[in-house]
Amino acid sequence: MIVATAGHIDHGKTLLVKALTGVDTDRLPEEKARGISIDLGFAYWPLANGGLIGFVDVPGHERFIHNMLAGVCGIDFALLAVAADDGVMPQTVEHLQILSLLGIRRGVVAITKTDRVDPARIAEVQTEVHALLAGSSLAGITVLPVSAVTGAGIEHLRHTLVAAAVGHAARYREGQHFRLAIDRAFSVAGSGTVVTGTVFNGEVTPGDRLVVSPRGVPVRVRGIQIRGSAAERAQAGDRCALNLAGIEVEAVARGDWVLDEAIHAPSRRMDVRFTLLATERAALAHWTPVHLHLATADVMARVATRGSAAIAPGTSALVQLIVEAPIAALNGDRFILRDRSAGRTLGGGTVIDPLAEARRRASSDWLAALEHGTPEAALADLLKIPELAVDCARFETVFNLSAARAGSMYQSFDAAILGRTQRVAIARSGAAAIRDSVLARLGEFHRAQAQAPGIDATALRKQVARWLSAEAFSFLLRDLAEARQLEVHGSTVRLPGHDATSNAADEEMWRAVLPALLAGRYAAPAIAELARRLGIDEAKLRDFLHRKSKTGEVMRVAEDLFYPKATLATLAANAALVARSASRGLFSAAQYRDATGIGRTRAIKILEFFDTLGITQRIGDTRKMHKNFVPILGPAKPALAAASAADRDVRARRKS
Repeated sequence: MIVATAGHIDHGKTLLVKALTGVDTDRLPEEKARGISIDLGFAYWPLANGGLIGFVDVPGHERFIHNMLAGVCGIDFALLAVAADDGVMPQTVEHLQILSLLGIRRGVVAITKTDRVDPARIAEVQTEVHALLAGSSLAGITVLPVSAVTGAGIEHLRHTLVAAAVGHAARYREGQHFRLAIDRAFSVAGSGTVVTGTVFNGEVTPGDRLVVSPRGVPVRVRGIQIRGSAAERAQAGDRCALNLAGIEVEAVARGDWVLDEAIHAPSRRMDVRFTLLATERAALAHWTPVHLHLATADVMARVATRGSAAIAPGTSALVQLIVEAPIAALNGDRFILRDRSAGRTLGGGTVIDPLAEARRRASSDWLAALEHGTPEAALADLLKIPELAVDCARFETVFNLSAARAGSMYQSFDAAILGRTQRVAIARSGAAAIRDSVLARLGEFHRAQAQAPGIDATALRKQVARWLSAEAFSFLLRDLAEARQLEVHGSTVRLPGHDATSNAADEEMWRAVLPALLAGRYAAPAIAELARRLGIDEAKLRDFLHRKSKTGEVMRVAEDLFYPKATLATLAANAALVARSASRGLFSAAQYRDATGIGRTRAIKILEFFDTLGITQRIGDTRKMHKNFVPILGPAKPALAAASAADRDVRARRKS
């Protein structure tokens, strides 16, 4: 359990930690000289049951609130100190406000320096503290009078802390990537760069490869220490030190994170829920400059309110924070805003979408879903939003989900995942509705435009699912094609069996064209010649043959040159016969020309077409059979003329 002190300067926080642990957390020479805490101090208290309480002692002076904020991030329990002689002071109030804004709900108040006052004053301060706690996140916590000088009440305080540690539930870490907020960075002779901080998520082991974010520097974990001793792992809720390889100490500082590369996504815009303190005298205006404190980071930002409306004291609103420098954050992270001069705390809140887009404001439905706080609740709501495809990579980063946990969630909520490089999730029922719309639209299109080969895929997407990405829609079409519910040819989509020439006019033209093509045998006439022979408009004939080629009954061999599929099958059989007769199965275009009895130019065009189909393969100036032509063109036997020519060639080679 991690405990942070809080309270006004000189109210005995450091002495209290020393009384509990024996450790003086003031480590800096200046702290010793001035007698006040300036930066964070750390101490550990091993418990008899094997547990451990880690203390983060924070400075109480108003000038060092930024250090205090770095110390209270990620804590489990607050130890608020209030001096019996002074009572509640300005930083008592501000520290309590900060703890409340950060959502800290467990803690204890120590009324310190009771040896200096009488019992009546102690009772008076206790009443004052209870009134201060009312309305905060720590309302109702135990208030104990103690003295670090005489030891009075210290044992009671110990029992209270031990009971809290025993009842402390370990932080959830399954299915999450590792993330540690850095509060110190230094160099150790012989070891190199060392960083310390609190583990927010996941776990780490020596040898793990991580990233220092937001800078994006890849590092390797050489070693881990917890409470000064080497450890085999550190996990969510631990304070630890990491010895990092791959980075110089000058390149890492308080405010950075060490995290898994999967969640390295620095951002300069965040959608957040912000609450302005009720003690503020004026409303917070749009575009107000502020100090943003998130985890251990302190960066300048602007508050962009919706509709440029001001935020009244004591109210909360959805706002966007525009940060001067990139910052790393996740959904659910707590933050504090202080004024431009860092003189007072304005309020705080929770990060909703750390990857907000600059182009447009997020929809209220999207933010409402993400504001649920758990990925399960968010996904359930997102899948219900009409015409929304959940960007899986973004969703998994925002909620820090491992691939296994995300996959299990998608399955549990019956989500359909579309795409590979840019996956999106939609409700499976929604995906089924899109599929039905695609098939229905294709049917309507074929009935209205029977001579068209199909619909362009881009146009089809705009008609049935404009909101879906092109990749996701193509993925859905491929599923339908694999199920043989539609066919995709290039960018054209059609229903199986659709024949763009299945109408009276085209059938009449086919009855005239097919005999003419068959009559040409291996030297089928080009379109211009065929049009002259049949007395058909050349442009209409060309359009018809291109549409007819989609059915496979006729195939385009070269520009303006079409062959019936059956004729091409015979020509392929001739090529196979020539190959069997040739040395090592390699034959030339001239040998094929002689076997088929057609001109050399036509023979080369046919062989090049066979190359594109994979039936033949060119090797220098020769070719060989590469695939069985039957599955592609259908069964056929070689023509007798070709067989006789091949046989003569074989007999001639035998005689020689």
